[in-house]
Amino acid sequence: MCKRYLVQFFLIFGLTASTFANATQEPMAKLAYFTLEPDLTTNFYTEGKKLGYVQVRIDIMVADSSYLAVVEHHQPLIRDAVIEHLGRQNAEVIKSLAGREATRRHLVETLNNLLLTETGKSVITDLLFTKYIYQ
Repeated sequence: MCKRYLVQFFLIFGLTASTFANATQEPMAKLAYFTLEPDLTTNFYTEGKKLGYVQVRIDIMVADSSYLAVVEHHQPLIRDAVIEHLGRQNAEVIKSLAGREATRRHLVETLNNLLLTETGKSVITDLLFTKYIYQ
């Protein structure tokens, strides 16, 4: 009989504690994505007379869907910054995985700084290369 009451007590206590824990958590932010279209294509530095180019499609992750309008409005500024940065890279950076990751991190930081200047908010959470072709 005592065992039965203990089981009921722990069951009720466990449900109450989990409900309280869920109530105190902050609501999850709704991430949203913006795809820069059309794809960005630019040349990069190569040695000799060989011409190198890179073509990327970028998805920008924002913390809240309300920021999508901000990113869309400033899309020309974003595209220019990405093309400028990719155009300054050499073949080693463009072709290596470490270089691609460094480029991605640098672009997140650079684009956030640009948008902070323009809007007063740090809008971009992350940036994804959904297409990355080089030659």
